[in-house]
Amino acid sequence: MAVLKVIEVLANSSKSWEDATKKAVKHASKSIKNIKSVYVNEQSAQVNDEGEVSEFRVNVKITFEVL
Repeated sequence: MAVLKVIEVLANSSKSWEDATKKAVKHASKSIKNIKSVYVNEQSAQVNDEGEVSEFRVNVKITFEVL
């Protein structure tokens, strides 16, 4: 029987929501092993004074197996 744990991580990127998600997983994998999945819980963006998106933000849930 596998025991899984879920943590919530916030990340941002100047490129895209996908890039922010990848950054969240990459950073979490430095201290957490056996990551099984990532669920994008929420997306948001920062808009600059020129009306352009300057930052993409994600709130993700990362699931990993506890050994």
